[in-house]
Parts: sequence; structure tokens; C-alpha cells
Amino acid sequence: MAGDFVTGQDGDVVAAESCAAPGAPDQAGCPVVWPGRPYAAEMIKPIELVIFDCDGVLVDSERIAARVQVALGAELGWPLTESEVVDRFIGRSHAAIREQVAARLGEDTAAVWSARFEDLHREAVDAGLTPVDGLPEALDALTLPTCVASSGSHGKMRHTLGRTGLYERFAGRIYSATEVARGKPAPDLFLYAARQAGVDPAACVVVEDSRPGVDAARAAGMRAFGYAGGLTPAERLEGPGTVVFHDMRELPALIAEQR
Repeated sequence: MAGDFVTGQDGDVVAAESCAAPGAPDQAGCPVVWPGRPYAAEMIKPIELVIFDCDGVLVDSERIAARVQVALGAELGWPLTESEVVDRFIGRSHAAIREQVAARLGEDTAAVWSARFEDLHREAVDAGLTPVDGLPEALDALTLPTCVASSGSHGKMRHTLGRTGLYERFAGRIYSATEVARGKPAPDLFLYAARQAGVDPAACVVVEDSRPGVDAARAAGMRAFGYAGGLTPAERLEGPGTVVFHDMRELPALIAEQR
């Protein structure tokens, strides 16, 4: 892929390999990679890879996270409704959420918020996390290669996927926003996952449940399947190259139709 270039967020040109190559020395220091060619139907290729988000797509954790964020907001001085949490936080990285809290309440409170969230979220996950309804059946029916690309950390995914018996299904093919320069809605993470799999982005589809997630997929030049069976309303997932669906059991057939 040497010599393939994409346009940087600030108009600079950066080599895709420099940010997405396996073993790159400083992923967090790489410039953000915005593709030179966002989603266009005429550029799409036969599907070779299905990229899954984790929270709200594989594991039913978004409702847990939203409840915890609402409780923390009430406790620490930023009252938020569940709908506001979905709009502001769902689909975004831990670092991006912390930046929002710091801008509103200050860095000291943001540090407390982050630490409290980790503790409360882990307790809630241990008390009753399950796979998304219909997800195991969908995975059993899929015949294409799969991977996970999530805003969550590797530690968080080991915990949530492990608690639900899903970790071994994806072991060795799990990617985190901590490995790239920018989280969703930038396309970096999905481009990185495609690179690790050796698959052209135009031959990838992404299964997402958040607006930042489907925006990132489209920005990467990939088709998106927007799962509207969770907290994000269907209309927030709609857009070019996106199939919106409500039952995870429908996913294999929907993907087959796109092949």
C-alpha cells in the first residue's frame, strides 16, 4: 500500500501506512487520516470483512453506560437526560467524553468523573451484562471474516466480551480507538482495522449503533449497517451507504443482499 495517500483533516497529505501500519511506534501521535474518497456507491467492492462496533452492537452495554453517565451528571453538577447522553457521549471515546466534561466542569471534576465511571460501569456490567438480543445467532449465520473496532479500551472490551462469552470469537481481531490518532467520527479506527485485515476499505462493511460510528464508516469509504434496536433513534443512523435495521437476526440476510 506504499504510495497510497489520503487527505489529512487539516488539508495535509499523509501516507495511510504511517498511521495504520502494524507496529507503528506512536499511533497516538499520528495525524488524523481522513480519506480522500468518502463513501461513493460506484467505488464499492464485494464484501470481504464485517467490522463490528462493541458497545450496543455486540454487548448490550450502552443502556448501562447511559444510566451511569446520567447518575454521574446528577452527582457532579451536570444534569443530563438519557437522550442528551446519547447525543453527546454514545459512540465516542473515553478521552473525547472526558474532554467534554472538562470543558463543562473543569479538569479536576473530569478526572473524578472518569474514575467513577470506570468503577460504576464495571459493577453494573458484572451485575447483568448480556449480548445484544439476536447477536449470537447472527454471528453463527455469518460466513464472512469479522473483527471488532470500538471506541472502548482493550481492557474494557476484554471485560465486556469476556463476561458475555464473546471474546474468543474475536480474539486477535479486536481494535481500539486507543491505537489510532482520533476516535469516531474520524475514520481512523475503521481504516486501521481494514489495514490489519489486509482488506480494501471499499470491501468492508461496518455494524454500528451510533451516529459518530456510522459517520466514521462513511468517512472511511465503507458501507454501514446502523442497528436501531438500542438507544440511538433510527433517523440518527440514516445516510448514504447505510442500511438501518432493528433486529440483529436480520443482519446476515441484509449483508448477503449487499454482496
